[in-house]
Amino acid sequence: MELIVVIIFIALAAIAGIALGYFLRWIISLGKKGSMELKIKQMMLEAKDVAQKVIDEAEKKSEDIIKESRSEVKERDEKIKKTEERLIKKEELLDGRQSDIDKESERIKQEAENLESLKGEAQSLVDKRAEELQKLSGLTEEQAKEALLQSVEKNSSDDILVRMQKLEQEGEDRLEKKAQEILTSSIQRLANNVTSDIMATSVDIPSDEIKGKIIGKEGRNIKSFEKSTGVEVIVDDTPGAVTISSFDPVRRQVARVALENLISDGRIQPAKIEEEVKKAQAEVNKIIKEKGEQAAFECGVYNLDPRIVSILGRLYFRTSYGQNVLQHSIEMAHVAGMVAEEIGADVSVAKAGALVHDIGKAIDHEVAGTHVEIGRRILQKFGADERIIKAMQAHHEEHPYETLESRIVQTADAISGARPGARRDTVENYIKRLAELEAIANSFEGVEKSYAIQAGREIRIFVEPDKVDDLKARKIARDIATRIENELKYPGEIKINVIRENRVTEYAR
Repeated sequence: MELIVVIIFIALAAIAGIALGYFLRWIISLGKKGSMELKIKQMMLEAKDVAQKVIDEAEKKSEDIIKESRSEVKERDEKIKKTEERLIKKEELLDGRQSDIDKESERIKQEAENLESLKGEAQSLVDKRAEELQKLSGLTEEQAKEALLQSVEKNSSDDILVRMQKLEQEGEDRLEKKAQEILTSSIQRLANNVTSDIMATSVDIPSDEIKGKIIGKEGRNIKSFEKSTGVEVIVDDTPGAVTISSFDPVRRQVARVALENLISDGRIQPAKIEEEVKKAQAEVNKIIKEKGEQAAFECGVYNLDPRIVSILGRLYFRTSYGQNVLQHSIEMAHVAGMVAEEIGADVSVAKAGALVHDIGKAIDHEVAGTHVEIGRRILQKFGADERIIKAMQAHHEEHPYETLESRIVQTADAISGARPGARRDTVENYIKRLAELEAIANSFEGVEKSYAIQAGREIRIFVEPDKVDDLKARKIARDIATRIENELKYPGEIKINVIRENRVTEYAR
């Protein structure tokens, strides 16, 4: 019973506590609600003040913008008005000028009509006077003109002839003097000492014991060397030297470099030989490229294909009568440029034509034909300018002179190669070679006469047409070429021309 009373009491206390809590919470919420309303009212008042300030500032700014826009519009209106006034004045001025132009045009037209009228009157007077002169002289105008010309020609023919001869002689003298001045100036500007250039064909060795190493056991070293380089190695009794023989100067140079490196290394065996030959080929190819580029740069020739420049560099290892062919070509290019500049020709074409004129000699041992034809094919293959080809192809008169530059190249070749000391060949040997050529040609039956020309590079043979027919002429040319090959020593190729012609002469009496 007591427990129940306690429980009831506790329940009543809990209910009373809950009711009290809700009452207190209600009282607190009423207090908070009053304070929130006050804050909201305060915030609304502040917002109204801020909004009023913003409105005032906006109204002020809008008034300023309206004032500025009105002033800008006013200024623009004033500018437009001034522009309109200026255009109106210009238009009035143009109208006035147009009026003046129309008046001047009308005046000129009137004067032209007056001039035409006066011209007609003058022409009628001239015709009338001509008719009167014809009546008085009894000759037409053409007849009078012809008679006057005949009279003048008859009286002055001797004077005119003498004058023409004098002018012709003076012109030839001036041209000859000018040509001499140009050539003399070109030679003088390039007057340098020339030494004979002979590429080495022998290799010095420190002792004769090295010859045994070069030959090798049963000759395997020398055979391997000759096979790799394409040259012939001559090991004879000459002390302190080994001779390298080859028709190709580049191969000879590769062999020389490789053999010198082998001798310096001391290990001479087939495997080492192949290795050194490859290194020597790379070294020589590098020299060839550098020499070609250096020559083109020195001469100021920049429009050549790199492959042409590389072939040009091979001429560094080629000589002609002791004269280095690449140096000869460089010298020619300078001379050709000087002459071309003096006479108003194309300097760049003349220089390029002179520089590559002997490019065929770089590979003439490998390809059939004259070095001129080989050079033409090289330049055509690698897209050289046609003007350069025409300039270089006529320097031995194998092709006609098609351009002024071709004559300049031929002249530069003569200046560079023919002056005393430039080449090692003596006058006696030169004359002897020409005499031998003509002697061989004259020894054949039916040959009337023969001439060795082009410094012994060509021989022209005239045969008797009644003794030699066309077929026999061909046989004579072939037989002469065979005898020259077997009996004479000469550089390059010799062209044999057999000429058979009939001439019929008659007189009208």
